[in-house]
Amino acid sequence: MKNIDMTGKTVLITGASRGIGESAAREFANAGANVALIARSTDDIARIAGEIGPKALAIPCDVSRYVQVEQAVAATAETFGGLDVMINNAGIVDPMGPFAELDPDEWARTLDINLKGVMHGMRAVIPGMMSQGHGTILNISSGAAHNPVEGWTAYCASKAGAYMLTRTADLECRDKGLRIMGLSPGTVATQMQREIKDSGVSPVSQLDWSVHIPPEWPARALVWMCTPAADAYMGQDISLRDADIRKMVGLE
Repeated sequence: MKNIDMTGKTVLITGASRGIGESAAREFANAGANVALIARSTDDIARIAGEIGPKALAIPCDVSRYVQVEQAVAATAETFGGLDVMINNAGIVDPMGPFAELDPDEWARTLDINLKGVMHGMRAVIPGMMSQGHGTILNISSGAAHNPVEGWTAYCASKAGAYMLTRTADLECRDKGLRIMGLSPGTVATQMQREIKDSGVSPVSQLDWSVHIPPEWPARALVWMCTPAADAYMGQDISLRDADIRKMVGLE
């Protein structure tokens, strides 16, 4: 990937305490951006922001609660003088198991985070982005948004819903100057992937660890998606399984 200069831009990342979110925060900061890290894990985001330095802001936030997301967006814009990029990354995979045996409340909690959390992030930033005439929203998607996975009804349903949010918001907002798209990273070597492996549920849990990509790959893809090179993919999910995409991002 060519060096992409994000100096002067401000990026807000949900679920930034580990995995793809943490890697993205570091990658955007390395490209010169201001980064706001939001997550429920207060200590983790404080540590990561401290390591990144003065360009980073840590904001404790539960994405399932709209008021908290709205406040995080306002605090980010106030601290850095605006907001250019929103990355809706926070997500959980539990509960996993046979649909007939799942706890309905646990199932609903996954939708609160994976679907309503994405809606909350988008709803909180779109008015401001429309009024400034520009902005990029990147939603972390999954192959599970497009294909059923045994034992993952909550995850598949929530990711499919988030994919439709990407598509419909693009339909409404593209002509207002907004760029909205999703990133389907494939399987990534993160804590979530360890939980999947430990569960023994679904074919994904049986994959050898060596096939999972490092979280730095989707992080670099997210930076690339903020450039005009990704404009052809607005309203779509970009898949890192696509060799052409990996080549464009510079991951091959």
